[in-house]
Amino acid sequence: MGSFSPLHWLIVLVIVVLIFGTKKLKNVGHDLGSAIKGFKEGMNDGSSDKSPDATQKSGQTIEGEIKEKSRS
Repeated sequence: MGSFSPLHWLIVLVIVVLIFGTKKLKNVGHDLGSAIKGFKEGMNDGSSDKSPDATQKSGQTIEGEIKEKSRS
């Protein structure tokens, strides 16, 4: 009961194609690729907001932001 041989994987692939069809599999692959791309962009956007450069660009430190919020 070890790992599957390449012949087993080929048989599984043929069965999956027969059940779902190539068009549906193509759509699933496209949707999965879009989801992964969106996730990566979201991760990059989230990490850039928390970078130290973001506070330096605004010219304000965290302490300055806290003081400003406490005044409001």
